[in-house]
Amino acid sequence: MVLEFIGAAHEVTGSCHFLQFGDRHILVDCGMEQGPDLYVNQEIPVNPSDVDFVFVTHAHIDHSGLLPLLYSHGFRGQIFATRATCELCNIFLKDSAHIQMFEAEWRNRKAKRAGLPEVEPLYDMDDAIGVLQHFVPCEYHEVIEICPGLKVRFVDAGHLLGSSCIEMWVREDDEPEVKIVFSGDIGQGNKPLIKNPEFIKEADYVVMESTYGDRLHNAPPDYAKSLAPVLERTFRRGGNLVIPAFSVGRTQEMLYHLRRIKTEHLMTEFEDFEVYIDSPLAVEATNVFHKSVEECFSEEAREMVRQGINPISFPGLKTAVSSDESKMINFINKPIVIISASGMCEAGRIRHHLKHNLWRPESTILFVGFQVPGTLGFNLLNGAEQVRLFGETIEVKAEILNLPGISGHADRNKLTEWAAAFTKPPKRVFVVHGDDETCDGFARYLQKALGYNAVAPYSGDTYDLATNCCIREGDRTIVPKREKKSQKATSNVFARLLAAGQRLITVIHKNEGGANKDLAKFADQINALSDKWER
Repeated sequence: MVLEFIGAAHEVTGSCHFLQFGDRHILVDCGMEQGPDLYVNQEIPVNPSDVDFVFVTHAHIDHSGLLPLLYSHGFRGQIFATRATCELCNIFLKDSAHIQMFEAEWRNRKAKRAGLPEVEPLYDMDDAIGVLQHFVPCEYHEVIEICPGLKVRFVDAGHLLGSSCIEMWVREDDEPEVKIVFSGDIGQGNKPLIKNPEFIKEADYVVMESTYGDRLHNAPPDYAKSLAPVLERTFRRGGNLVIPAFSVGRTQEMLYHLRRIKTEHLMTEFEDFEVYIDSPLAVEATNVFHKSVEECFSEEAREMVRQGINPISFPGLKTAVSSDESKMINFINKPIVIISASGMCEAGRIRHHLKHNLWRPESTILFVGFQVPGTLGFNLLNGAEQVRLFGETIEVKAEILNLPGISGHADRNKLTEWAAAFTKPPKRVFVVHGDDETCDGFARYLQKALGYNAVAPYSGDTYDLATNCCIREGDRTIVPKREKKSQKATSNVFARLLAAGQRLITVIHKNEGGANKDLAKFADQINALSDKWER
């Protein structure tokens, strides 16, 4: 019985774990790594046609996004997930395929002009639709016998609608049964819509996330009361409040808080403000929320529904589904709220709204979720003065804010509380789904605080669960944090130099009437560098 760590080992995204017992091959999650160039150069280092079953903890793309790639390379097994996760993956994976096909088309137009080879999307819509036929919806708390020697149960992880921790009982030949628990992403609890994480009492081995294992969240503020003054300040300036938000989970939470602002009259003026959800995916996901009340909603939210109150709807809420509807938002001549995806600003319609609002000092860009280093969202939160969007350099003049505490991930204390619920120490706890320092640090913390045998595996590390030994070490090449910071600083400097070169060309061109051949050559060089940098 062998467990290999493939993705989210000393990384925050790309969750994927590979279990082999007897002649069975299993994946737990099959996620996409997120960050710059998230739609190219991603691989699955196992033979997809050999995989019998996949178990998905939740629908976020960093846990499910490579399933269509698995299918395109020959996988034809079953994929087990909770009912809500199956419905959300039906939305997420189609949307991911659409974005990749669009991205590849856009890149190839630029590549053709530059004489460069074309790129292929990781997968297309046929692959997404194909893999969705292999999903098997499961109920929470039901023990399911998958095949001889394998049983599973899904329990609520409190992270996202349909999110789960997976209990897995595995028996190989005549060996004793081994219980493995995969935490997925564990929620912080006390969320306005979804249930709190459930605790698990027994396990031989635990694969546990550590996204925020190195920090403590502040006591959650009253988000509606924190958000109201931001709205008023922005609207008084005549600007828009732009919220980059993941289409599932965070968007619906923001709707809940915005509804409270209106119904509890938390603003002294502008109470009739309009909110635009500009994301077809978010609109579809909100419909899934409406269908999952009894299965996934918190008691508070269920009680509101029983009283006839829709907790995520209110007067002034509008949706944009078509591209024409999306474009029209930026021609509305009054301050509004725009909620759009993606949450890290790496793709999707949010980039158009940033293009129209980042340069406006009267507007506000409000981040409400974790930003992976290297993404546009991360750079904006960390003081970028200029960004490149659709081939243009955009000056950052808008107010950039982060709404603290609105995290879907448990902090160190809540992670520890979840881990401490086991009635006896597991044989080993594998700490994953955190950056390199966080994984190592949280593993040491579990050793000290709970006395657990905890390790932070690297990608490729392989353990024999019968003997509790590492039988193969993977790649230990991790870029040091100081080097990452240096790379980011170099990136920002280079982007500013390119922008300065373009401004210099414009000035000289005006002064000399455009007749300078050396200037034309310099302009071609700058534009070529700019295109290469953007790619």
